[in-house]
Amino acid sequence: MSIEKTEQLYEGKAKKVYATNDDRYYIVSYKDDATAFDGLKKGTITGKGAINNRVTNKMMELLEKEGIPTHFVKELNDRETVVRKVKIVPLEVIVRNIAAGSFSKRFGVPEGTPLRCPTLEFCLKDDDLHDPMVNHYHILACGWATEEDLKTITDYTFRINAFMKDFFLKLNIELVDFKLEFGKTPDGKIVLADEISPDTCRFWDATTHEKLDKDRFRRDLGHVEEAYQEILRRLFGE
Repeated sequence: MSIEKTEQLYEGKAKKVYATNDDRYYIVSYKDDATAFDGLKKGTITGKGAINNRVTNKMMELLEKEGIPTHFVKELNDRETVVRKVKIVPLEVIVRNIAAGSFSKRFGVPEGTPLRCPTLEFCLKDDDLHDPMVNHYHILACGWATEEDLKTITDYTFRINAFMKDFFLKLNIELVDFKLEFGKTPDGKIVLADEISPDTCRFWDATTHEKLDKDRFRRDLGHVEEAYQEILRRLFGE
């Protein structure tokens, strides 16, 4: 049976999610819309949706081979992908290898400072509350995830980071930091969900430290589309 869209279930800042004619799957459609600072800054990055879709699917496929289960099923076209139906764990999981962005502002660590070890942060997925940082105890107390869920998510996250740091460095890209989201399948299995793209990762050229990600949009650095295209070019050789 071919998988086809039925009703739209959700529209976020960067994607739309559709129900399908098979209740095991959703279809995700990537948009060119760009937002920053809790939606206060809005714009369009031409071609972003197609680039993020392809980059995400490539990384999901590679991570599956590394033993990380994901929600990825198949790419339908440049902007649309079939994914497994999961219930998203309401946490943003942030890994940092080099100080940048809010980490530098909060802790006074100069941007670009290599961290002595990767750091892991959890934020509650709630736009109205501005995605506050939460700790292990908050998560367990409020029931956002179980102890077992957190152990699995933490293990997967550090494995993903180790693989991706090495993988991107071979493309002369530093993986500065990135955000992950996880979901639970109907049978309770934790899998990697959402996306891995220049929207959710800080990518710097390893030689020049030029920013190749959404920070070019956030900080009005210009050449935003070119940065996204450069990630695609290095990943696929195009």
